[in-house]
Amino acid sequence: MQDDAPRPVPVTPSPWAEWRAATPARIALGRAGDALPTEELLRFGWAHAAARDAIHAQPDLDALEATLAAQGWPVLRVSSQAGDRTAFLRRPDLGRRLLPDHARQLAALQGAQDAGCDLCLVLADGLSALAMERQAPPLLAALRPLLPTGLRLAPLLLATQARVALADDIGQQLRARLSVILIGERPGLSAPDSLGIYLTHGPRVGNTDAQRNCISNVRPEGLAPPAAAARLAWLIRAALGRGLSGVALKDESEQAVLGDGADSRHDPIQGDTA
Repeated sequence: MQDDAPRPVPVTPSPWAEWRAATPARIALGRAGDALPTEELLRFGWAHAAARDAIHAQPDLDALEATLAAQGWPVLRVSSQAGDRTAFLRRPDLGRRLLPDHARQLAALQGAQDAGCDLCLVLADGLSALAMERQAPPLLAALRPLLPTGLRLAPLLLATQARVALADDIGQQLRARLSVILIGERPGLSAPDSLGIYLTHGPRVGNTDAQRNCISNVRPEGLAPPAAAARLAWLIRAALGRGLSGVALKDESEQAVLGDGADSRHDPIQGDTA
């Protein structure tokens, strides 16, 4: 009697399997005829949906504030002039300026201190609230003990509907020597929760990107938060000590780690001593 059961089709192992296991990049997707295999098409749709969700997600500010307060950070909340997510996405200019009431509150907060502050830290949703919630707490916990002794810190600002340049407005109101904004980056198909860090010496409305230093792709699968905190701490010391940032300030944090770990020419509080 003839057996009509279907016979298993031999499968040739893919030589790309080990490569694919080592990276989230979309490589060696294969094909079915002249199209993607169904599995890869579904994976693409899932990744695209995760990126869209990250952009539209609302951060849990109460939980985030409680976590940061437990680390010892005094926290204030501010918002940009973009009233909602739709305005934020369609009008980037509104995301770069504080609400007038919040600008007045910050100016009044710093009004009693003629010298302003050395550093204002801003934690912002940007284009990924997931990054704000997941990556910022461990980064800030690692950063705190690395900050220079005697640094005059403004309260940590939780900013919503925020673009990178909102830190210029905040820093100007607080009369800060240096502003640092930790902000959700534009989600990719393999990274919906990546955090970016932008550092600006002399924050003022109208500053350009050439005046900022950037640390990007902060997440466990990219630049881990503790490593990003060490790099940021070096940049803070160098920017305050040398009185500059952006294209004029090269990131030499790796050389500092290999050397003595400090830049002896510069006092981060008093300024350049060379």
